[in-house]
Amino acid sequence: MLRRLFYVCIFQLLLLTGLIAKELPDFTDLAEKQSPMVVNITSVQKNRANTMAQMSPEDEQMQEFFRRFGIPMPNMPPNNNRGQPQAPDKQVYATGSGFIIAADGYILTNAHVVKDADEVDVKLNDKREFKAKVVGFDLRTDVALLKVNANNLPKVTVGNPEIIKVGEWVAAIGAPFGLENTMTVGIVSAKGRALPQENFVPFIQTDVAINPGNSGGPLFNLKGEVIGINSQIYSRTGGYMGLSFAIPINVAMDVVNQLKTNGKVIRGWLGIAIQEVTKELSESFGMKHTNGALVAGIEKGAPAEKGGLLPGDVITKFDGKSIEVSADLPKAVGNTKPGKTVVAEVFRKGSIKTLSLTVGEMPSDQAEVVASKSPEKAEVNRMGLVLKEAPPQQRKKLNGKKGLLVIDAQGSAATAGIRRGDIILALNNSEVESAEAFAKDVATIPNGKTVAVLILRNDETLYVPVKISSDR
Repeated sequence: MLRRLFYVCIFQLLLLTGLIAKELPDFTDLAEKQSPMVVNITSVQKNRANTMAQMSPEDEQMQEFFRRFGIPMPNMPPNNNRGQPQAPDKQVYATGSGFIIAADGYILTNAHVVKDADEVDVKLNDKREFKAKVVGFDLRTDVALLKVNANNLPKVTVGNPEIIKVGEWVAAIGAPFGLENTMTVGIVSAKGRALPQENFVPFIQTDVAINPGNSGGPLFNLKGEVIGINSQIYSRTGGYMGLSFAIPINVAMDVVNQLKTNGKVIRGWLGIAIQEVTKELSESFGMKHTNGALVAGIEKGAPAEKGGLLPGDVITKFDGKSIEVSADLPKAVGNTKPGKTVVAEVFRKGSIKTLSLTVGEMPSDQAEVVASKSPEKAEVNRMGLVLKEAPPQQRKKLNGKKGLLVIDAQGSAATAGIRRGDIILALNNSEVESAEAFAKDVATIPNGKTVAVLILRNDETLYVPVKISSDR
């Protein structure tokens, strides 16, 4: 009896110390039960020309992959049609994944999968195919809601991403590179991850293998509940490197409810540019910590200016919520109902000030992007861009400077990563004046020369190097 008890104790000790591995989870049941809820999505862009039209489906998937994740794009290899006369207009296809959230045909996916589409096709697990209507999308969270004309569809069970733990097993189902119903598994690597230019989403970071075509697909926990939408990866090479990010499902469902109710997503807005408080900055300000969001700029006439905020203020509390890092502020403001007056605490010149701020409604850039869907009648410049003067709503962000809205990107510009909705601010550090002047300047650039184009995207400025070619 004592010997048996001794062996039991030794076994438990080895189990606790990891010398005897616990049984790994079995994902077969999850795959069988949840695959029918996952769909393949093909978005079709009509009347697209030049470089994009010349690409094979594989090339197109890779270019979308590079463009989406901000990776410098290599030259695409020639396909069998290179060198042959090209029709001026072609259809371009992009693929992604999605999942059914309601039996009457509502489907969730990523906004970047469908935002430029003229037509969206949905293929179910049982091989049925439907034309989908884009109910709406939200670029800031990268969530889109689709609707197909069908009933009694199998739907997912929505889980609670707030209770997931780092180290917990998760699984993704989607169509990487068009390979339908592919499952990949891994663990939760981190929670509440803030990414550059993605201020409204506390991402779930995992090591699940995510590739082009997985975008918009579900991330499941072991119970078979959806806890996120697979959206992004981080890579230095263009391939999967063990870092993938999912939008928490509660964030996505809030977007769904607003799209159904309002037709758009309504968020609070102050009209400020912020940055992180570094150790060096905190010392220069005389702060004893690095908590808060540093106000780097304020839009003229915005709620922040009316409420008395100044550049250089550090917001440490907003509506009773502590701002630990700068990424906390956009979420707190965005979740505030427009018109509400809140109290903000700011650190200014060595002391704490209390301000009353009336939150405004965040301007929507979706309508401006979607409204610009007739580029075929406009002139395409040598860089492959169709441009027009930035709308008044967007010019407010430019502090009096001029800007050109990209309503179509082809050729050299598209290859470099410039995309529809970007605002062009300068060419080789010379501010833009008009679309005509920009086209004339580009026309004088020698073939093969690389120029620096300064753009505004998602309230962030960045330089994009564009190599000019004779065939755009």
